[in-house]
Amino acid sequence: MNLYLLFKSLHLIAVISWMAGLLYLPRIFVYHSEAEDESQKTIFKTMEKKLYNYIMMPAMLLSWLFGVLLIHTLGFTVFSELWMQIKIVAVVILTYYHFTLGKYLNDFAMNSNQKTSKFFRIYNEIPTLILIVVIFVVIFKPL
Repeated sequence: MNLYLLFKSLHLIAVISWMAGLLYLPRIFVYHSEAEDESQKTIFKTMEKKLYNYIMMPAMLLSWLFGVLLIHTLGFTVFSELWMQIKIVAVVILTYYHFTLGKYLNDFAMNSNQKTSKFFRIYNEIPTLILIVVIFVVIFKPL
């Protein structure tokens, strides 16, 4: 069996799952920050917690795991290539973004959110921009 293709497939599955969460959770925050009814807020808290803990966190960890296994399969000399350096920086930024979403989740859970729905609408665009960069550098592999 070709381990490189196996790791690549699993990496892509994990990344797609992670990205889905990174794009969806801030959208839930938009609606949560606009909610006035306590029963709605309770539902949003449940949705946010389950999305973050049961989908996003495992998907992020698996993305990293299979990414590292891919790098190991390719050889660590791949770090000398510009496309990989850009991708690693982008993934670190996405990871930081992921944990900021966790902070906002905790703020909502403790009823101490200070951010507006407009903030979350704008903040929701960050992973899309990073995704575009990553896709282009991985496909075109600039020198």
